[in-house]
Amino acid sequence: MNDTQRAAFRALAGDIDGIDTSVYARFAADPAEPVIGLGRADARIGFFGRDPGRDEVRYGEPFIGAGGQLVRKTLYRTLYGGELPDFETSRSIGGDFFWVNTVPYKPAGNKAWSMKIKRRFHPLMRALLIDAWQGRDLITLGREAFLWFGIDRPKAERDAIEAFWQSETRFSDALTVWLADDDGRDVAFRLHPLPHPSPLNATWYKRFPDLLAARLAALDVRLGHLTV
Repeated sequence: MNDTQRAAFRALAGDIDGIDTSVYARFAADPAEPVIGLGRADARIGFFGRDPGRDEVRYGEPFIGAGGQLVRKTLYRTLYGGELPDFETSRSIGGDFFWVNTVPYKPAGNKAWSMKIKRRFHPLMRALLIDAWQGRDLITLGREAFLWFGIDRPKAERDAIEAFWQSETRFSDALTVWLADDDGRDVAFRLHPLPHPSPLNATWYKRFPDLLAARLAALDVRLGHLTV
């Protein structure tokens, strides 16, 4: 993320309501500063989530809280064949992947941002995916993150994305979607959706590590094969 992009995020953050300023104040964090830890620009695999939580604000890094730790533990097990030894290792392992959310600010009450807000941030987040990352395989976490790719797309594409999410094989199959760059040209991405890894997601939380491990195996994620 360059200075121009950061300034655009900060300006937009000052023009919206709903940022959980109390959590930012608790950790002496700037509520206008986006929580974006992009990782490697040449990473083969990216993770796309909903929005930051309390721990993400605390550390200024995405995917570092309870749900993110579940992701990182599975990454470590996949790459090194053992259990994640400590929190600092969980932070460092993220450097080999690309991380981004629909909106890089924590919403008040931990509720998902409205479609209006996601739509306002969409051009900035879309530019990060297209311009700041060379990979094209994204593991999306949860319904909100997956359906984000239908924003500003033709109705037929939005319907196809929604239909894919409703399918019984959504957590094992992949879907190709498109995002438009600044010149209006479509760039293809391959989405590999998974459920949201929150401990509050009782239906899928216990199954999540196995589902993610299967995704990583299908994408041939291993040491020496992490970049494009």
